Amino acid sequence: MTRRSIDIPGLSHENPIPVASLNGPLLVTSIISPFNPGTREVPEALDDKIANLFTHMGAILDAAGGTWDDVAKVTFFVKDIAYRSSLNAPWEAKFPDPASRPARHTQVAAGAGSIGCDFIAYIAR
Repeated sequence: MTRRSIDIPGLSHENPIPVASLNGPLLVTSIISPFNPGTREVPEALDDKIANLFTHMGAILDAAGGTWDDVAKVTFFVKDIAYRSSLNAPWEAKFPDPASRPARHTQVAAGAGSIGCDFIAYIAR
């Protein structure tokens, strides 16, 4: 297998790590922050933060040659567990079939912008 770092325009880390790593068909991300694309600014509104997370996730999938159908698990890190319900509408928009959704975990943890995520995908092409 060959490992390849995945970086996307508009999102980067301050440390020397990629936003994701693709090893064979396995895609694993680093933490994804809710920054506005191309900045290190975090919007005020929770819905905007969540929209940014899904935008970054989609860009990572595209850069790795994957699609939303390849996502196996998403972990959301939230300041307040009540944020979980705000994730449901965009979650159902990306994964509309209840018989074919990735696993999801929401964990209370502090972070940039009060919400972040990481995910695992299996891209068999």
